[in-house]
Amino acid sequence: MKKVITGITALLILAGCTKEKLSDRLLPEPDKNEHLITENSLKINKDKNTIRERFSPPEGYKWMDEKPGSFGDFIENFKLKPYGSQILKYDGTPIPTQHLHEAVFDLDTGNKDLQQCADAVIRMRAEYLYKAKKFNEIQFHFTSGHLLSWNDYKSGTRAFVGESSVSFRKTAAYDDSYQGFRNYLDLIFNYAGTISLHKETKPVTKNSDLKTGDILITPGSPGHIVFISGVCQNQKGKRLFLLSEGFTPAQSVHVLSNPFNSYFTPWYDLDIHAAEIKTARYIFKPTNFRSF
Repeated sequence: MKKVITGITALLILAGCTKEKLSDRLLPEPDKNEHLITENSLKINKDKNTIRERFSPPEGYKWMDEKPGSFGDFIENFKLKPYGSQILKYDGTPIPTQHLHEAVFDLDTGNKDLQQCADAVIRMRAEYLYKAKKFNEIQFHFTSGHLLSWNDYKSGTRAFVGESSVSFRKTAAYDDSYQGFRNYLDLIFNYAGTISLHKETKPVTKNSDLKTGDILITPGSPGHIVFISGVCQNQKGKRLFLLSEGFTPAQSVHVLSNPFNSYFTPWYDLDIHAAEIKTARYIFKPTNFRSF
């Protein structure tokens, strides 16, 4: 569990999902029987192990292509766990609600309550940059505004967070291993969140610009975030979207079902001009789409 203390450290900690009280925006759980409609409404290729292969668009729609090597391409082709996999908490136990997702990313959660909502997006973005060897771009701000890059961390720089200050000193040996990278991310998860991620991204102002990898975010406390994990389009230009998220307590990153539309689930009809957007477990109000 992320600790809450006073001073600047409290500001840093109050940035993700445990740090934020979600009760004001959480949705009541839909009837579990609603989920049973899914198989009759839209074909899910249960034997496939990527988002793009597993989820067929609704009739009349086709998958939109992402640029090879892009963040969107990385997400759509990220390996999924076998169909029907449960969402597991960081301690390996299943969460109580298992009927609001359609897929689970094959990605570790760690063994601490750190990789929550904003952290899941940070993890996906960082994994993409790491795999693409874009190491100079792996850098994230703490909620306080302080920046720590992977290049600095692997060179031995560490953060020292006090009650009223944050400082950085080189105290460790050079380590560019993947485990070192995961240790870096755990540090970022502890001190970054929706507030800092909101500042690191730019607004999306047109529906036609929405793409896989973009985020829908409510920064602050309470706060939450989901990310677009697939886009399809019909001949008239109408688009539908898949949404994925992490949550609190830290748990598996997963593709959300759409309990509000039994025909289109798990696809969502999104509009950047909507007063609010309801996802399976959270209401985003106002609507705030952003892009890396």
